[in-house]
Amino acid sequence: MLSGCSSKGGNSSSKTGIPYADRKSKKNQSGAFAVATQYKRAPGPGLIPIEGGVLVVGGSAIEVPGVEPNIYNYKRQVTVPSFYMDETEVSNTDWLEYLHWIRYNYPEDREYYYNELPDTLVWRRALSYNEPYVDNYLRHPAYRDYPVVGVSWEQASRYCEWRTSRANEFILREKGILTDYKTLAGGNTGRNNNATAAATQRPDKPFNTDAYLNGQYDDKGKNAPIDYNTKSGAATTTAGAAGATGGGRNSQPRRNATLEDGVIMQPYRLPTEAEWEYAALGLIGNTEYENINQNKIYPWNGLGVSSAKKKTRGMIQANFKRAPGDYMGVGGSLNDKGDLTVPVIQYTPNDFGLYNMAGNVNEWVNDVYRTGTFTDADAFNPYRGNYFTNKKLEDSQSGKIALDKYGNPIKENAYSGRKQTWAEKQAQTKRADSISKSTDPQGATASTSYQADQRGYRDRQNTLLNDEGVTLVNDKSRVYKGGSWNDMAYWLNPATRRFMQQDESSAEVGFRCAMTMLGAPEISTAGKRSFKNPPQKPYRVSRGK
Repeated sequence: MLSGCSSKGGNSSSKTGIPYADRKSKKNQSGAFAVATQYKRAPGPGLIPIEGGVLVVGGSAIEVPGVEPNIYNYKRQVTVPSFYMDETEVSNTDWLEYLHWIRYNYPEDREYYYNELPDTLVWRRALSYNEPYVDNYLRHPAYRDYPVVGVSWEQASRYCEWRTSRANEFILREKGILTDYKTLAGGNTGRNNNATAAATQRPDKPFNTDAYLNGQYDDKGKNAPIDYNTKSGAATTTAGAAGATGGGRNSQPRRNATLEDGVIMQPYRLPTEAEWEYAALGLIGNTEYENINQNKIYPWNGLGVSSAKKKTRGMIQANFKRAPGDYMGVGGSLNDKGDLTVPVIQYTPNDFGLYNMAGNVNEWVNDVYRTGTFTDADAFNPYRGNYFTNKKLEDSQSGKIALDKYGNPIKENAYSGRKQTWAEKQAQTKRADSISKSTDPQGATASTSYQADQRGYRDRQNTLLNDEGVTLVNDKSRVYKGGSWNDMAYWLNPATRRFMQQDESSAEVGFRCAMTMLGAPEISTAGKRSFKNPPQKPYRVSRGK
Protein backbone atom coordinates (compact mmCIF):
# COMPACT_ATOMS: atom_id res chain seq x y z
CA MET A 1 0.00 0.00 0.00
CA LEU A 2 1.27 3.47 -0.96
CA SER A 3 0.05 6.58 0.81
CA GLY A 4 -0.91 9.53 -1.35
CA CYS A 5 -2.07 13.06 -0.56
CA SER A 6 -4.88 15.49 -1.18
CA SER A 7 -5.63 16.18 -4.82
CA LYS A 8 -6.19 19.88 -4.28
CA GLY A 9 -4.16 22.31 -2.23
CA GLY A 10 -1.70 19.74 -0.93
CA ASN A 11 2.08 19.58 -1.19
CA SER A 12 2.21 16.53 -3.46
CA SER A 13 1.03 15.75 -6.94
CA SER A 14 -2.39 14.12 -7.03
CA LYS A 15 -1.49 12.39 -10.28
CA THR A 16 2.02 11.08 -9.60
CA GLY A 17 2.27 11.22 -5.80
CA ILE A 18 5.64 13.01 -6.06
CA PRO A 19 6.10 15.72 -3.38
CA TYR A 20 6.26 19.29 -4.59
CA ALA A 21 9.30 21.39 -3.72
CA ASP A 22 8.93 23.04 -0.33
CA ARG A 23 11.54 25.43 1.04
CA LYS A 24 10.78 24.17 4.57
CA SER A 25 11.39 20.54 3.67
CA LYS A 26 14.75 18.86 4.12
CA LYS A 27 13.86 16.10 1.67
CA ASN A 28 13.81 18.20 -1.50
CA GLN A 29 16.03 16.88 -4.24
CA SER A 30 17.36 18.35 -7.43
CA GLY A 31 14.68 18.71 -10.08
CA ALA A 32 11.77 18.97 -7.63
CA PHE A 33 8.68 20.73 -9.03
CA ALA A 34 7.73 23.92 -7.17
CA VAL A 35 4.04 24.92 -6.89
CA ALA A 36 2.66 28.17 -5.43
CA THR A 37 0.13 26.53 -3.10
CA GLN A 38 -0.24 29.63 -0.90
CA TYR A 39 -1.11 32.11 -3.68
CA LYS A 40 -3.70 34.74 -2.82
CA ARG A 41 -4.62 37.33 -5.41
CA ALA A 42 -4.89 41.00 -4.55
CA PRO A 43 -5.20 44.23 -6.50
CA GLY A 44 -2.12 46.26 -7.34
CA PRO A 45 -1.49 49.63 -5.66
CA GLY A 46 -4.29 52.12 -6.33
CA LEU A 47 -6.69 49.54 -7.77
CA ILE A 48 -10.00 48.16 -6.51
CA PRO A 49 -11.69 44.95 -7.72
CA ILE A 50 -14.62 45.18 -10.13
CA GLU A 51 -16.73 42.02 -10.29
CA GLY A 52 -17.76 41.51 -13.90
CA GLY A 53 -21.04 40.43 -15.43
CA VAL A 54 -23.58 41.26 -18.10
CA LEU A 55 -23.72 44.77 -19.56
CA VAL A 56 -26.03 46.22 -22.17
CA VAL A 57 -23.60 48.60 -23.85
CA GLY A 58 -25.40 51.81 -24.65
CA GLY A 59 -28.28 50.65 -22.45
CA SER A 60 -28.18 53.72 -20.23
CA ALA A 61 -28.24 56.11 -23.20
CA ILE A 62 -30.62 59.04 -23.18
CA GLU A 63 -31.87 60.91 -26.21
CA VAL A 64 -31.13 64.60 -26.39
CA PRO A 65 -32.55 66.88 -29.11
CA GLY A 66 -29.91 67.66 -31.70
CA VAL A 67 -27.72 64.65 -30.84
CA GLU A 68 -27.94 61.50 -32.93
CA PRO A 69 -28.04 58.64 -30.38
CA ASN A 70 -27.40 55.88 -32.92
CA ILE A 71 -23.92 57.24 -33.65
CA TYR A 72 -22.88 56.99 -30.01
CA ASN A 73 -25.15 54.41 -28.46
CA TYR A 74 -25.68 51.04 -30.08
CA LYS A 75 -27.38 48.74 -27.58
CA ARG A 76 -26.08 45.20 -27.27
CA GLN A 77 -25.70 42.69 -24.46
CA VAL A 78 -22.11 41.68 -23.68
CA THR A 79 -20.22 40.14 -20.76
CA VAL A 80 -17.33 41.90 -19.06
CA PRO A 81 -14.91 39.69 -17.04
CA SER A 82 -13.88 40.76 -13.54
CA PHE A 83 -10.96 43.18 -13.47
CA TYR A 84 -9.27 45.86 -11.39
CA MET A 85 -9.56 49.61 -11.92
CA ASP A 86 -7.99 52.69 -10.38
CA GLU A 87 -10.10 54.17 -7.62
CA THR A 88 -9.33 57.64 -8.97
CA GLU A 89 -8.04 59.37 -12.04
CA VAL A 90 -4.25 59.67 -12.30
CA SER A 91 -3.31 62.92 -10.60
CA ASN A 92 -0.67 65.59 -11.21
CA THR A 93 1.37 64.18 -8.31
CA ASP A 94 1.28 60.73 -9.89
CA TRP A 95 2.58 62.13 -13.17
CA LEU A 96 5.26 64.22 -11.47
CA GLU A 97 6.49 61.01 -9.81
CA TYR A 98 6.88 59.58 -13.31
CA LEU A 99 8.83 62.64 -14.48
CA HIS A 100 11.02 62.54 -11.37
CA TRP A 101 11.93 58.92 -12.05
CA ILE A 102 12.93 59.77 -15.62
CA ARG A 103 15.05 62.73 -14.55
CA TYR A 104 16.75 60.70 -11.79
CA ASN A 105 17.53 57.64 -13.91
CA TYR A 106 18.26 59.42 -17.21
CA PRO A 107 19.50 62.89 -16.22
CA GLU A 108 21.17 63.49 -19.58
CA ASP A 109 18.29 62.27 -21.73
CA ARG A 110 16.37 65.49 -22.28
CA GLU A 111 14.34 63.98 -25.12
CA TYR A 112 12.88 61.23 -22.92
CA TYR A 113 11.83 63.75 -20.28
CA TYR A 114 10.43 66.17 -22.86
CA ASN A 115 8.38 63.46 -24.59
CA GLU A 116 6.63 62.57 -21.33
CA LEU A 117 5.83 66.17 -20.35
CA PRO A 118 2.09 66.87 -20.59
CA ASP A 119 1.11 69.59 -23.03
CA THR A 120 0.30 72.41 -20.62
CA LEU A 121 -0.53 74.64 -23.58
CA VAL A 122 -3.91 72.87 -23.80
CA TRP A 123 -5.12 75.50 -21.34
CA ARG A 124 -4.55 78.34 -23.76
CA ARG A 125 -7.54 79.93 -25.46
CA ALA A 126 -7.38 82.90 -27.79
CA LEU A 127 -10.12 84.79 -25.91
CA SER A 128 -9.61 83.52 -22.37
CA TYR A 129 -7.03 84.39 -19.70
CA ASN A 130 -5.77 80.89 -18.84
CA GLU A 131 -2.04 81.57 -18.65
CA PRO A 132 -1.89 80.90 -14.88
CA TYR A 133 -3.01 77.31 -15.57
CA VAL A 134 -0.37 76.90 -18.27
CA ASP A 135 2.32 77.73 -15.72
CA ASN A 136 0.89 76.24 -12.53
CA TYR A 137 -1.68 73.48 -13.08
CA LEU A 138 0.77 70.60 -13.41
CA ARG A 139 3.37 71.56 -10.79
CA HIS A 140 1.92 73.83 -8.11
CA PRO A 141 0.93 72.01 -4.90
CA ALA A 142 -2.47 73.72 -5.05
CA TYR A 143 -3.28 71.27 -7.85
CA ARG A 144 -1.34 68.25 -6.64
CA ASP A 145 -4.45 66.06 -6.24
CA TYR A 146 -6.14 67.27 -9.41
CA PRO A 147 -6.29 65.01 -12.50
CA VAL A 148 -3.41 65.28 -14.92
CA VAL A 149 -4.49 66.62 -18.32
CA GLY A 150 -2.71 67.40 -21.57
CA VAL A 151 -1.68 63.74 -21.75
CA SER A 152 -2.10 61.85 -25.01
CA TRP A 153 -3.29 58.25 -25.28
CA GLU A 154 0.28 57.29 -26.22
CA GLN A 155 1.72 58.94 -23.11
CA ALA A 156 -0.93 57.34 -20.90
CA SER A 157 -0.08 53.91 -22.34
CA ARG A 158 3.63 54.41 -21.67
CA TYR A 159 2.81 55.48 -18.11
CA CYS A 160 0.96 52.18 -17.63
CA GLU A 161 4.05 50.25 -18.77
CA TRP A 162 6.30 52.27 -16.47
CA ARG A 163 3.93 51.83 -13.53
CA THR A 164 3.88 48.06 -14.04
CA SER A 165 7.65 47.73 -13.64
CA ARG A 166 7.87 50.17 -10.74
CA ALA A 167 5.10 48.42 -8.78
CA ASN A 168 6.56 44.97 -9.45
CA GLU A 169 10.05 46.11 -8.49
CA PHE A 170 8.74 47.52 -5.22
CA ILE A 171 7.00 44.24 -4.38
CA LEU A 172 10.09 42.17 -5.18
CA ARG A 173 12.44 44.40 -3.20
CA GLU A 174 10.11 44.61 -0.21
CA LYS A 175 9.91 40.81 -0.16
CA GLY A 176 13.70 40.50 -0.54
CA ILE A 177 13.35 38.61 -3.83
CA LEU A 178 15.39 41.41 -5.37
CA THR A 179 18.07 43.18 -3.36
CA ASP A 180 16.14 45.11 -0.73
CA TYR A 181 16.16 48.92 -0.68
CA LYS A 182 18.16 49.09 2.55
CA THR A 183 20.96 47.07 1.04
CA LEU A 184 20.92 49.20 -2.12
CA ALA A 185 21.23 52.29 0.04
CA GLY A 186 24.29 50.79 1.77
CA GLY A 187 22.70 50.48 5.21
CA ASN A 188 23.14 47.83 7.87
CA THR A 189 22.40 44.73 5.85
CA GLY A 190 23.09 41.93 8.29
CA ARG A 191 25.75 39.23 8.32
CA ASN A 192 24.42 37.25 5.34
CA ASN A 193 24.23 40.15 2.89
CA ASN A 194 26.96 41.91 1.02
CA ALA A 195 26.06 45.53 0.26
CA THR A 196 29.17 46.10 -1.83
CA ALA A 197 28.43 43.08 -3.99
CA ALA A 198 24.84 44.23 -4.44
CA ALA A 199 25.92 47.69 -5.52
CA THR A 200 28.44 46.41 -8.03
CA GLN A 201 26.31 43.61 -9.45
CA ARG A 202 23.05 45.50 -9.83
CA PRO A 203 22.08 45.73 -13.54
CA ASP A 204 22.99 48.97 -15.25
CA LYS A 205 19.44 49.55 -16.52
CA PRO A 206 16.31 50.06 -14.40
CA PHE A 207 14.12 47.07 -13.59
CA ASN A 208 11.77 45.96 -16.33
CA THR A 209 9.18 43.26 -15.66
CA ASP A 210 9.48 41.53 -19.05
CA ALA A 211 13.28 41.53 -18.98
CA TYR A 212 13.24 40.15 -15.43
CA LEU A 213 10.85 37.34 -16.31
CA ASN A 214 13.10 36.45 -19.25
CA GLY A 215 16.11 36.16 -16.93
CA GLN A 216 17.77 39.35 -18.20
CA TYR A 217 17.80 41.22 -14.88
CA ASP A 218 20.22 39.43 -12.59
CA ASP A 219 19.56 40.69 -9.08
CA LYS A 220 18.71 38.10 -6.44
CA GLY A 221 17.95 39.09 -2.88
CA LYS A 222 18.17 37.03 0.28
CA ASN A 223 14.62 35.73 -0.21
CA ALA A 224 14.90 34.90 -3.91
CA PRO A 225 13.23 31.55 -4.66
CA ILE A 226 15.38 28.46 -4.28
CA ASP A 227 16.34 26.93 -7.62
CA TYR A 228 15.42 23.26 -7.33
CA ASN A 229 16.26 22.69 -10.98
CA THR A 230 20.01 22.89 -10.44
CA LYS A 231 21.55 19.54 -11.29
CA SER A 232 23.10 17.62 -8.42
CA GLY A 233 26.75 18.49 -8.11
CA ALA A 234 26.40 21.72 -10.09
CA ALA A 235 28.12 24.79 -8.74
CA THR A 236 26.07 26.85 -6.31
CA THR A 237 25.57 30.36 -7.63
CA THR A 238 24.28 33.32 -5.70
CA ALA A 239 24.12 36.88 -6.92
CA GLY A 240 23.70 40.32 -5.42
CA ALA A 241 22.40 40.37 -1.87
CA ALA A 242 21.76 36.64 -2.00
CA GLY A 243 25.45 36.01 -1.48
CA ALA A 244 25.64 33.76 1.55
CA THR A 245 28.22 32.71 4.04
CA GLY A 246 28.32 29.25 5.53
CA GLY A 247 26.11 26.30 4.70
CA GLY A 248 22.42 25.59 5.14
CA ARG A 249 19.50 27.06 3.26
CA ASN A 250 21.28 30.37 2.55
CA SER A 251 23.89 28.55 0.47
CA GLN A 252 21.35 27.02 -1.91
CA PRO A 253 21.21 28.30 -5.49
CA ARG A 254 18.63 30.99 -6.20
CA ARG A 255 16.60 32.01 -9.24
CA ASN A 256 14.38 34.83 -10.44
CA ALA A 257 10.72 34.79 -9.51
CA THR A 258 8.44 33.55 -12.30
CA LEU A 259 4.76 33.90 -13.16
CA GLU A 260 4.24 30.49 -11.58
CA ASP A 261 5.30 31.91 -8.21
CA GLY A 262 2.31 34.28 -8.18
CA VAL A 263 4.39 37.29 -7.09
CA ILE A 264 4.53 39.25 -10.36
CA MET A 265 1.46 41.40 -11.01
CA GLN A 266 -0.31 41.63 -14.33
CA PRO A 267 0.43 44.76 -16.39
CA TYR A 268 -1.31 48.03 -15.71
CA ARG A 269 -3.12 49.18 -18.85
CA LEU A 270 -5.90 51.45 -20.02
CA PRO A 271 -9.37 49.92 -19.54
CA THR A 272 -11.33 48.72 -22.55
CA GLU A 273 -14.38 50.75 -23.48
CA ALA A 274 -16.72 47.99 -22.27
CA GLU A 275 -14.86 47.73 -18.94
CA TRP A 276 -15.02 51.47 -18.46
CA GLU A 277 -18.75 51.71 -19.23
CA TYR A 278 -19.52 48.72 -16.99
CA ALA A 279 -17.49 50.14 -14.08
CA ALA A 280 -18.91 53.64 -14.47
CA LEU A 281 -22.54 52.49 -14.49
CA GLY A 282 -22.02 50.47 -11.29
CA LEU A 283 -25.21 48.44 -11.38
CA ILE A 284 -23.86 46.10 -8.71
CA GLY A 285 -25.58 48.28 -6.11
CA ASN A 286 -28.93 47.84 -7.86
CA THR A 287 -28.77 44.07 -8.25
CA GLU A 288 -30.14 41.27 -6.11
CA TYR A 289 -30.15 37.64 -7.26
CA GLU A 290 -29.50 38.76 -10.85
CA ASN A 291 -32.46 41.15 -10.80
CA ILE A 292 -31.65 44.79 -11.53
CA ASN A 293 -34.27 46.64 -9.52
CA GLN A 294 -33.39 50.10 -10.81
CA ASN A 295 -31.54 51.16 -13.94
CA LYS A 296 -29.31 54.19 -14.17
CA ILE A 297 -28.58 57.08 -16.48
CA TYR A 298 -25.51 58.25 -14.57
CA PRO A 299 -23.10 56.51 -12.15
CA TRP A 300 -25.57 57.35 -9.35
CA ASN A 301 -29.26 56.51 -8.89
CA GLY A 302 -32.00 58.82 -10.04
CA LEU A 303 -32.88 60.71 -13.19
CA GLY A 304 -31.16 63.97 -12.29
CA VAL A 305 -27.67 65.24 -11.56
CA SER A 306 -28.33 66.50 -8.03
CA SER A 307 -28.48 64.49 -4.81
CA ALA A 308 -31.81 63.33 -3.40
CA LYS A 309 -30.40 62.33 0.01
CA LYS A 310 -31.60 64.35 2.97
CA LYS A 311 -28.19 65.66 4.10
CA THR A 312 -26.98 66.56 0.60
CA ARG A 313 -30.29 67.25 -1.13
CA GLY A 314 -29.88 69.46 -4.18
CA MET A 315 -26.08 69.26 -4.31
CA ILE A 316 -24.57 68.58 -7.74
CA GLN A 317 -23.01 65.09 -7.86
CA ALA A 318 -20.31 65.66 -10.48
CA ASN A 319 -18.10 68.38 -11.92
CA PHE A 320 -19.59 69.55 -15.22
CA LYS A 321 -21.00 72.61 -16.99
CA ARG A 322 -24.58 73.01 -15.79
CA ALA A 323 -25.52 75.43 -18.56
CA PRO A 324 -23.65 77.43 -21.23
CA GLY A 325 -21.38 79.77 -19.31
CA ASP A 326 -22.24 78.27 -15.89
CA TYR A 327 -19.18 76.32 -14.74
CA MET A 328 -19.65 76.51 -10.95
CA GLY A 329 -22.75 78.40 -9.94
CA VAL A 330 -23.25 81.57 -7.93
CA GLY A 331 -20.69 82.97 -5.49
CA GLY A 332 -21.58 81.96 -1.95
CA SER A 333 -23.39 78.85 -3.19
CA LEU A 334 -21.19 77.09 -5.73
CA ASN A 335 -23.07 74.16 -7.22
CA ASP A 336 -20.26 71.70 -8.04
CA LYS A 337 -17.50 73.51 -6.12
CA GLY A 338 -15.14 73.49 -9.09
CA ASP A 339 -14.32 76.08 -11.72
CA LEU A 340 -12.18 73.83 -13.89
CA THR A 341 -11.19 70.40 -12.53
CA VAL A 342 -11.52 69.28 -8.91
CA PRO A 343 -9.42 66.82 -6.81
CA VAL A 344 -9.57 63.19 -7.92
CA ILE A 345 -11.30 62.26 -4.65
CA GLN A 346 -14.42 64.40 -4.54
CA TYR A 347 -18.16 63.74 -4.50
CA THR A 348 -19.55 60.31 -3.58
CA PRO A 349 -18.00 57.26 -5.27
CA ASN A 350 -20.26 54.97 -7.29
CA ASP A 351 -21.31 51.54 -6.07
CA PHE A 352 -18.00 49.99 -7.14
CA GLY A 353 -16.14 52.60 -5.07
CA LEU A 354 -14.85 54.60 -8.06
CA TYR A 355 -14.58 58.37 -7.90
CA ASN A 356 -15.43 60.82 -10.69
CA MET A 357 -16.62 58.30 -13.27
CA ALA A 358 -18.75 61.17 -14.55
CA GLY A 359 -17.44 64.69 -15.02
CA ASN A 360 -14.16 66.27 -13.91
CA VAL A 361 -12.21 64.96 -16.92
CA ASN A 362 -13.03 62.63 -19.75
CA GLU A 363 -10.90 59.49 -19.66
CA TRP A 364 -8.96 57.66 -22.34
CA VAL A 365 -9.87 54.02 -22.92
CA ASN A 366 -7.88 51.47 -24.88
CA ASP A 367 -10.21 51.04 -27.85
CA VAL A 368 -9.80 52.28 -31.39
CA TYR A 369 -12.91 54.24 -32.33
CA ARG A 370 -15.42 52.92 -34.84
CA THR A 371 -19.11 53.74 -35.00
CA GLY A 372 -19.95 50.04 -35.32
CA THR A 373 -17.65 48.59 -32.67
CA PHE A 374 -20.38 46.88 -30.68
CA THR A 375 -22.14 45.50 -33.73
CA ASP A 376 -18.95 43.66 -34.68
CA ALA A 377 -17.01 42.92 -31.50
CA ASP A 378 -17.32 39.65 -29.61
CA ALA A 379 -19.97 39.37 -26.92
CA PHE A 380 -17.38 38.30 -24.31
CA ASN A 381 -14.91 41.01 -23.31
CA PRO A 382 -15.52 43.14 -26.44
CA TYR A 383 -12.59 45.25 -27.63
CA ARG A 384 -11.36 46.83 -30.83
CA GLY A 385 -7.69 47.74 -30.97
CA ASN A 386 -5.71 44.52 -31.15
CA TYR A 387 -2.30 44.95 -32.73
CA PHE A 388 -0.55 41.69 -31.98
CA THR A 389 3.19 41.84 -31.40
CA ASN A 390 6.07 39.64 -30.31
CA LYS A 391 9.07 40.60 -28.25
CA LYS A 392 11.94 40.85 -30.69
CA LEU A 393 14.75 38.36 -30.08
CA GLU A 394 18.29 39.57 -29.81
CA ASP A 395 19.63 36.02 -29.72
CA SER A 396 17.30 33.35 -31.09
CA GLN A 397 19.43 30.52 -29.69
CA SER A 398 19.31 31.64 -26.06
CA GLY A 399 15.90 33.29 -26.26
CA LYS A 400 17.33 36.62 -25.12
CA ILE A 401 14.97 39.46 -26.04
CA ALA A 402 16.15 42.74 -27.53
CA LEU A 403 15.91 45.75 -25.22
CA ASP A 404 15.96 49.43 -26.12
CA LYS A 405 18.25 51.95 -24.41
CA TYR A 406 15.79 52.24 -21.52
CA GLY A 407 15.71 48.49 -20.88
CA ASN A 408 12.23 47.98 -22.39
CA PRO A 409 11.53 45.10 -24.80
CA ILE A 410 11.50 45.97 -28.50
CA LYS A 411 8.27 44.81 -30.15
CA GLU A 412 7.75 43.54 -33.69
CA ASN A 413 4.73 42.34 -35.65
CA ALA A 414 3.41 38.95 -34.62
CA TYR A 415 4.01 36.50 -37.44
CA SER A 416 1.58 33.73 -36.52
CA GLY A 417 -1.88 33.40 -35.03
CA ARG A 418 -1.23 29.92 -33.67
CA LYS A 419 1.55 27.91 -32.08
CA GLN A 420 3.95 26.99 -34.85
CA THR A 421 5.55 23.60 -35.23
CA TRP A 422 9.18 23.41 -34.21
CA ALA A 423 10.26 23.29 -37.86
CA GLU A 424 8.13 26.35 -38.71
CA LYS A 425 9.55 28.24 -35.76
CA GLN A 426 13.13 27.48 -36.75
CA ALA A 427 12.45 28.50 -40.34
CA GLN A 428 10.81 31.74 -39.19
CA THR A 429 13.72 32.51 -36.86
CA LYS A 430 16.27 32.02 -39.64
CA ARG A 431 14.22 34.19 -41.98
CA ALA A 432 13.88 36.94 -39.36
CA ASP A 433 17.63 36.80 -38.62
CA SER A 434 18.49 37.18 -42.29
CA ILE A 435 15.99 40.00 -42.77
CA SER A 436 17.29 41.89 -39.74
CA LYS A 437 20.68 41.95 -41.44
CA SER A 438 19.24 43.13 -44.74
CA THR A 439 18.27 46.62 -45.82
CA ASP A 440 14.55 45.84 -46.18
CA PRO A 441 12.79 46.75 -42.92
CA GLN A 442 9.46 45.44 -44.24
CA GLY A 443 10.77 42.02 -45.06
CA ALA A 444 9.72 40.42 -41.78
CA THR A 445 6.08 41.22 -42.34
CA ALA A 446 6.20 40.44 -46.06
CA SER A 447 7.40 36.90 -45.35
CA THR A 448 4.09 35.81 -43.84
CA SER A 449 0.42 36.12 -44.68
CA TYR A 450 -0.62 36.56 -41.04
CA GLN A 451 -2.06 40.00 -40.34
CA ALA A 452 -0.92 41.25 -36.94
CA ASP A 453 -3.04 44.41 -37.09
CA GLN A 454 -6.62 43.57 -36.09
CA ARG A 455 -7.81 47.07 -35.27
CA GLY A 456 -10.00 47.19 -38.36
CA TYR A 457 -11.18 43.59 -38.10
CA ARG A 458 -14.64 43.14 -39.67
CA ASP A 459 -14.70 46.91 -40.08
CA ARG A 460 -17.14 48.66 -42.38
CA GLN A 461 -15.88 51.39 -44.67
CA ASN A 462 -15.75 54.65 -42.74
CA THR A 463 -17.39 57.59 -44.45
CA LEU A 464 -16.73 60.40 -41.96
CA LEU A 465 -14.72 62.89 -43.99
CA ASN A 466 -13.58 66.42 -43.40
CA ASP A 467 -13.81 69.26 -45.94
CA GLU A 468 -10.64 68.05 -47.69
CA GLY A 469 -12.08 64.56 -48.16
CA VAL A 470 -9.73 62.97 -45.59
CA THR A 471 -11.23 60.37 -43.29
CA LEU A 472 -11.68 61.52 -39.72
CA VAL A 473 -11.51 57.98 -38.33
CA ASN A 474 -8.46 55.75 -38.61
CA ASP A 475 -6.44 53.25 -36.59
CA LYS A 476 -5.11 56.05 -34.38
CA SER A 477 -8.57 57.31 -33.39
CA ARG A 478 -9.05 56.41 -29.71
CA VAL A 479 -12.18 56.52 -27.59
CA TYR A 480 -12.61 58.72 -24.54
CA LYS A 481 -15.61 58.73 -22.20
CA GLY A 482 -17.15 60.21 -19.08
CA GLY A 483 -17.70 63.92 -19.64
CA SER A 484 -15.61 66.75 -18.20
CA TRP A 485 -15.74 70.06 -16.38
CA ASN A 486 -16.40 71.66 -19.78
CA ASP A 487 -19.24 69.33 -20.87
CA MET A 488 -23.00 69.42 -20.47
CA ALA A 489 -24.78 66.68 -18.51
CA TYR A 490 -25.48 64.55 -21.62
CA TRP A 491 -21.83 63.45 -21.75
CA LEU A 492 -21.88 62.25 -18.12
CA ASN A 493 -23.85 59.21 -19.29
CA PRO A 494 -21.47 56.20 -19.38
CA ALA A 495 -22.85 55.10 -22.77
CA THR A 496 -21.70 58.21 -24.62
CA ARG A 497 -18.44 58.06 -26.54
CA ARG A 498 -16.18 60.38 -28.50
CA PHE A 499 -12.78 60.06 -30.10
CA MET A 500 -9.52 61.88 -30.61
CA GLN A 501 -6.24 60.99 -32.26
CA GLN A 502 -3.97 59.01 -29.95
CA ASP A 503 -1.14 61.56 -30.18
CA GLU A 504 -3.41 64.51 -29.32
CA SER A 505 -4.30 65.85 -25.89
CA SER A 506 -6.80 68.16 -24.24
CA ALA A 507 -7.43 70.09 -21.03
CA GLU A 508 -10.60 68.02 -20.72
CA VAL A 509 -9.12 64.51 -21.00
CA GLY A 510 -7.23 62.49 -18.39
CA PHE A 511 -7.14 58.76 -17.62
CA ARG A 512 -7.08 55.98 -15.06
CA CYS A 513 -5.49 52.53 -15.28
CA ALA A 514 -6.92 49.03 -15.12
CA MET A 515 -5.51 45.53 -14.65
CA THR A 516 -6.71 42.09 -15.70
CA MET A 517 -7.99 39.87 -12.88
CA LEU A 518 -6.91 36.24 -13.13
CA GLY A 519 -8.76 33.23 -11.79
CA ALA A 520 -12.34 32.97 -10.56
CA PRO A 521 -14.59 35.93 -11.44
CA GLU A 522 -16.33 36.02 -8.05
CA ILE A 523 -14.58 38.46 -5.73
CA SER A 524 -16.26 37.70 -2.42
CA THR A 525 -18.35 34.70 -1.38
CA ALA A 526 -19.45 36.24 1.92
CA GLY A 527 -23.21 36.03 2.31
CA LYS A 528 -23.68 34.42 -1.11
CA ARG A 529 -25.28 31.08 -1.84
CA SER A 530 -22.95 28.40 -3.10
CA PHE A 531 -22.65 24.63 -3.42
CA LYS A 532 -20.72 22.95 -0.64
CA ASN A 533 -17.87 20.92 -2.05
CA PRO A 534 -16.78 18.00 0.14
CA PRO A 535 -13.29 18.38 1.68
CA GLN A 536 -10.51 16.60 -0.18
CA LYS A 537 -9.17 13.63 1.76
CA PRO A 538 -5.96 11.64 1.38
CA TYR A 539 -6.36 8.64 -0.85
CA ARG A 540 -4.62 5.32 -1.01
CA VAL A 541 -3.35 3.52 -4.07
CA SER A 542 -3.04 -0.26 -4.07
CA ARG A 543 -0.33 -1.83 -6.20
CA GLY A 544 -0.21 -5.32 -7.58
CA LYS A 545 -3.87 -6.19 -6.98
